Amino acid sequence: NGWSLTFTLPSGQTITNGWNAAYSPSSGQVTATNVGYNGTMAPGSTTEIGFQATHTGNAAKPTAFTLNGVTCDVA
Repeated sequence: NGWSLTFTLPSGQTITNGWNAAYSPSSGQVTATNVGYNGTMAPGSTTEIGFQATHTGNAAKPTAFTLNGVTCDVA
């Protein structure tokens, strides 16, 4: 029960709005955690999360993610 996805936003980016997860902090190394309705997931199931961010010229994507402490493959 419960999940957390950690990633680092490139310098100059700040999350201003997000959905289907709670984001903290809004810049730097961010952890997205489940919200009440998607904390328990069956094996093989999925959920979609997202956020909007501002930037100061650097629109790059995060390059690495960990889910519950396990490194994810980035496609």
